[in-house]
Amino acid sequence: MSDQRSHDGTIDADAAVVEGGQAPSARVALSRERILAAAVKFIDERGLADLTMRRLGSELGVEAMSMYRYVPGREELLDGIVETIVAELYADPDVLQEPRDGWQDFLQRLAHGIRRVALAHPKAFPLVASRPPEAPWLRPPLRSLAWVESFLQAMVGEGFSEEDAVGAYRGFTSFLLGHLLLEVSVRGADIGPLDVRADDDEDPSLEEYPLVRQLHTALAEDHSAVEFEESLENLLDRMQLMHKR
Repeated sequence: MSDQRSHDGTIDADAAVVEGGQAPSARVALSRERILAAAVKFIDERGLADLTMRRLGSELGVEAMSMYRYVPGREELLDGIVETIVAELYADPDVLQEPRDGWQDFLQRLAHGIRRVALAHPKAFPLVASRPPEAPWLRPPLRSLAWVESFLQAMVGEGFSEEDAVGAYRGFTSFLLGHLLLEVSVRGADIGPLDVRADDDEDPSLEEYPLVRQLHTALAEDHSAVEFEESLENLLDRMQLMHKR
């Protein structure tokens, strides 16, 4: 696509996106939402390490400079990607913003909704853990003040003290983040020191670990869904004890 330039020769920040090389009538105006959606799709397909403003602009069919009016730089782009991913929870019909059938049902739905987001975007999900939140004391993966507010209101509304609601929030987020980061790591996510992907080229020697060697087939099986359910049930059981105090 040729540069969209104004009369003074500068690149027009309102350059249109050409979809699939179609005719000008098929062009769609550039917007922050379109840029962020394209960025999430880029990471899903190619990984975070390959994402640059220039490459993203190429995917959209515009010069990188055209995007800076909507996303001033890479840091703002990454923050916007986190916002876009977390916002998918609002579109999930099974996730509630307030309890309808008790706090356990509310948390079950929320936990599974966040897991669906993580598994839909495994290569982008580590950004949810690493990007600065709206407030420094927010904990991933509930990165937005709106969702934290909904969580605390739900717990207090269901009879938890404010102190115990905060404790429930801490336990809930810790459980989710720990489990989901490990789960996305085996789906191609780069999570740095926590990356536990096995080396496909050579199996490690297990001579010094006879029980591991005996059980290595079982250890290699993926029971993520079952582990998620069991850990979540255990967490809710502990919260129930807090609720009865």
